[in-house]
Amino acid sequence: MNLHEYQSKQLFARYRIPVTRGEVAATPAQASAAAERLGGSLWVVKAQVHAGGRGKAGGVKLARSAEEISVTAAGMLGTRLKTKQTGAGGLPINLVFVESGSSIERELYLSMLVDRGKQRIAFLASAAGGMDIEEVAAKTPEKILTVAVHPAAGLQAYQVRHMAYGLGLDDGQTKQFIDICQKLYRLFCDCDASLIEINPLIVTKEGNLLALDAKINIEENALFRQSELQAMRDPSQEDDMERRAAEHDLNYVSLDGNIACMVNGAGLAMATMDLIKLHGGEPANFLDVGGGATAERVAAAFKLILSNPSVRAILVNIFGGIVRCDLIAEGVIQAVREVGVKVPVVVRLEGTNVDPGRALLAQSGLDIVAAADLTDAAKKAVAAAGQRQ
Repeated sequence: MNLHEYQSKQLFARYRIPVTRGEVAATPAQASAAAERLGGSLWVVKAQVHAGGRGKAGGVKLARSAEEISVTAAGMLGTRLKTKQTGAGGLPINLVFVESGSSIERELYLSMLVDRGKQRIAFLASAAGGMDIEEVAAKTPEKILTVAVHPAAGLQAYQVRHMAYGLGLDDGQTKQFIDICQKLYRLFCDCDASLIEINPLIVTKEGNLLALDAKINIEENALFRQSELQAMRDPSQEDDMERRAAEHDLNYVSLDGNIACMVNGAGLAMATMDLIKLHGGEPANFLDVGGGATAERVAAAFKLILSNPSVRAILVNIFGGIVRCDLIAEGVIQAVREVGVKVPVVVRLEGTNVDPGRALLAQSGLDIVAAADLTDAAKKAVAAAGQRQ
């Protein structure tokens, strides 16, 4: 679960991590009033969306008067911001964050994440901070410093000093950096975070460190013990279909293709998408209905993928182990009848109760294309989608 920048900075402030002063606003009038309360002569208006790259996309702008802030906020609120991380549709801007301007001497990068390969929490830092950190990682990875924290020992001061020296910080700044990293580590553990990112962490002209931006992701599986953080969830920033899928305990990810997939098992779902690509098609989604799928869940899954207007064909690929093929068939038939499917449906069933399942589909009287195996199913789905372009 992602948090907005303003929410992340509220958590930073709670842990006494230095941040810029700012207020969130939902209207242009609130934005200009926030600037008056903050005082000063320079402010930054930031679109609050769950995506990076806001600055390059016009989601971060400077303002030097209350009137300019109002105009800037009005130009953002109610629109959608498109960045490299949002996809073509962008994300809605319902809030802006107005904060005081800062005197920037240097921009650094600092983040924490779970390194699953090492089974450690890892710190990443770079002196090449700012908007182009992705390019730094791709072209000059040696500029990124990495420190893995042993869970028994916790973060050690020598590890932070190693990063600080690599960032070119002086002694006073190194002390500040150690303090910030120790507090970030405590925040990461306390909040069950999966990612914390500060980009940029600035060095001000006065020589102080300040978190100019803040991004926090919370581990979804830990939300049952993070009720306060769960209340910060903003559904408007989430893919609507993915949100609806979660309500039915379905594992769903939206993609840009036109062949919808409904599969049981994540590995089989990945293989199904690979075969669709191999035969010249584009999957519209990843959808794993799970090993214990019921007819009701399958029907819900079917309705979900059919709500995507880009879908030109549907491929159902079920290998019955725990789940029974006849139950899957019942769910497909139920969904097709209720929704009124107008695109080709290709079904490949194999495994437990496969013969009764195939018989149900054959006797349904519906326009369902049977496939002998996965390759056959992928070819038929690609061909059907191509015929309906």
